[in-house]
Amino acid sequence: MKIINVTLTLFPWKGLEEAEDAAYKKELTGSISLGLLRIYTDEGIEGHAFLGSSVYSAEQDGASLIASLKPVLMGKDPLMRESLYKELISWQRLRNTTFRAVGAVDIALWDIAGKAAGMPIYRLIGGSREQIAAYASSQVLPDIETYVDEVKRYQDMNWKAYKIHPPVRDYREDIRICEAVREAAGDGYALMLDSMWAYSYPQAVTVGRELERLSYEWFEDPLPEHDLYNYSKLCEQLDIPVMATEYPGGDLKSYTPWLMAKATDKLRGDVAVKGGITALIKAAALAEAFGMEYEIHHGANSLNNVANLHVALAVGNCSYFEVMLPDINQKYGMAEEIVVDEMGMVNAPEGSGLGMAIDMERILHDKTAVLE
Repeated sequence: MKIINVTLTLFPWKGLEEAEDAAYKKELTGSISLGLLRIYTDEGIEGHAFLGSSVYSAEQDGASLIASLKPVLMGKDPLMRESLYKELISWQRLRNTTFRAVGAVDIALWDIAGKAAGMPIYRLIGGSREQIAAYASSQVLPDIETYVDEVKRYQDMNWKAYKIHPPVRDYREDIRICEAVREAAGDGYALMLDSMWAYSYPQAVTVGRELERLSYEWFEDPLPEHDLYNYSKLCEQLDIPVMATEYPGGDLKSYTPWLMAKATDKLRGDVAVKGGITALIKAAALAEAFGMEYEIHHGANSLNNVANLHVALAVGNCSYFEVMLPDINQKYGMAEEIVVDEMGMVNAPEGSGLGMAIDMERILHDKTAVLE
């Protein structure tokens, strides 16, 4: 099998202006496009992926994908993913493109492999399970009452956990939110806090100790993302697991300084930020070697989240599947979407490859350009 063409079809992400979250609306600057990546083979099998997110339009990475990554692929065997991946992430390539673009290419190559094998990607990797618990991941909400109402709503829907993204105007206010949410959810319900890199070290120690008192499951991104020195001290100070490494972007080597410095208790990533399914499989195995969990971040578009789901189902050290709220910010371009069932679980896709249908009719009808 050989790759005979690579194209990127740009189409507008409609409906984002209807998003309810006021803080999210502030991030929107003009129109947002997604890109449908299509890798064609001489055997008629196509690999697909989406490029772009609700805040990163596909145009930002699309031209560099075609200019820098397409030449790597042309004429190659798409099943030779490891050798292709190594060339895609070479410094010569990454100076001219992004990990988001690499991630899209890698996902499309896995889609081809699954379709060629006639099985979903998670089974091709070596499936660990067929369903995973979902957790609701809040947006920044206006007040304590709104967080309380939201956690109750998702708890009533049997979702297995709830994560707070607080306003971070004042760390003491964040503590009050965490206290109110714990009181509303009760003692046995899994809760997490993602502070989005907002605290100083003393503030993070104070918040972390309160989270321990409240029996939160993890404390995510409390300090600026490059502050390994203070992350190391924080991990020593606190009993609650501290989780970093969602950013900065990068492949497997981006985790090395965090592990050497003992600066995080769990590893973190997703197919866009880290460069695809191949990158996540490697990172999850690295985490397993250190006795750590690998918690997968939301993928920022529908098909990235499907790719994330396949990895979460294949590896054994991912506890939850993250669903970022509100859904409209993450879902577009699919004929079928990931659904959390009545027991709060996300079930494995049944089709081969990525295994969930893309809305080709809408994409081709709305397309604004085809890069090739």
